[in-house]
Amino acid sequence: MLTTSTLEIANKYILKGLGSRSAPMSTTSATVLHDRHDTGSPESERKHKVYKIVLTGGPCGGKTTAQVRLATFFENLGWKVFTVPETATILLGGRVKFSELDAEQSYIFQRDLLATMHQIENTFFNQASAIKDRNVLIICDRGCMDPSAYSSQEDWQRMLRDLKFEEFDLRCSRYDQIAHLVTAADGAEKYYTLANNATRSEGINHALELDKRTRSVWIGHPYMDIIDNKNTSNFDDKVNKLIQVVCDRTGIRSGDRLAKDSKKRKWLISSVDWNNFGKFEEFEIEHFYLLSDESNIQHRFRRRTQNNRSTYTLTSREYFKESGDSIETRMNVLSRDYNTYANMRDKSRASIFKKRRCFMFGNMYFNMDIYKDPLPPQANGNHLIFLETYTTVPKGTPLPDGAMPPFLTIEKEITGESQYSMYSLSKYSKTANKNDFAGADKYKDD
Repeated sequence: MLTTSTLEIANKYILKGLGSRSAPMSTTSATVLHDRHDTGSPESERKHKVYKIVLTGGPCGGKTTAQVRLATFFENLGWKVFTVPETATILLGGRVKFSELDAEQSYIFQRDLLATMHQIENTFFNQASAIKDRNVLIICDRGCMDPSAYSSQEDWQRMLRDLKFEEFDLRCSRYDQIAHLVTAADGAEKYYTLANNATRSEGINHALELDKRTRSVWIGHPYMDIIDNKNTSNFDDKVNKLIQVVCDRTGIRSGDRLAKDSKKRKWLISSVDWNNFGKFEEFEIEHFYLLSDESNIQHRFRRRTQNNRSTYTLTSREYFKESGDSIETRMNVLSRDYNTYANMRDKSRASIFKKRRCFMFGNMYFNMDIYKDPLPPQANGNHLIFLETYTTVPKGTPLPDGAMPPFLTIEKEITGESQYSMYSLSKYSKTANKNDFAGADKYKDD
């Protein structure tokens, strides 16, 4: 039965040995996208670009979940996305303890961490350079300047000399954009937690100091954006701020989908003119829910497949009855963990299978879900088709003229109707269960 955070669940099984077409680029974009790593071909010969972004920030800034959400957004636009894991988490997960290191051992660890990070990134950069048929986004969980925030100036300069690195190259020319996600300890204290990173140990005051230090080491990069907690009512607002600044830098029009007051709206589709659908990206989706013996916690596993390549995501939601708030975190997991999680299914609910078409119409971005056999129990044998988008136009109000795709026939709007959520559709019995997720009403439009 699942009662713990996403990473704790993953770690539990890892320790057991079980877990261990292209979007047009705007010519008026504020950023010129340079292939700064050797691509093997002149920049003028490349029709598609490689864009490298670093997600950095203080502890509990939301990097892990934001990386997943940002990757999904760009994959839906037809980009190839690589997510570079955080090197420090990998190495510290190997039972390195700073409290046991003397000064020289600490230096050696930080130097080797930087060298490892640099090589891991280069591996992804080389893979990206070999892709010629679409734009590529590389999302780095921290970048090569971050180790300097954890080292003295003397040690940092020594590292650069030992590794023959130039600070200017690491800070200013290696990456196209730096996005600093401010720690929740600054402006969102009630959400500050150590739970989703087993190697983290910082208290709030220390988190504030680390946030300041990691921010300062990137000063001077030509395209640095601070993603703070101001004017955000929840973490989704913060993630949308991140996606918006990346869209701005890459010249992608997102409409009002990422606006602060933007909400998801959802419609039931009665028919589709498949012959006039236009350009889209299509994915095969499988969802299933995991067992939990705490009604305020929900865990869901997703497999997302295109061209026989899959990504796997574990989503956890925690509902706070007293305040009515909820927190959602997402984490990429490995394909080898699929069977582990499959054995932890909530057998009171069926797996959900659907095709998802992602497309732009005008200035709006849409997802269309087409439910497949075996159909969910509460679909009553109907091959349901749902359309969804994010917009500031409130529920019940028609979208602006010409905004709704003409090749779709709308039966009715179903925003906020819980019987159309995946959680409701998946249930074998309509009878309430004591372990049903108490926060389900917060996610009616899932």
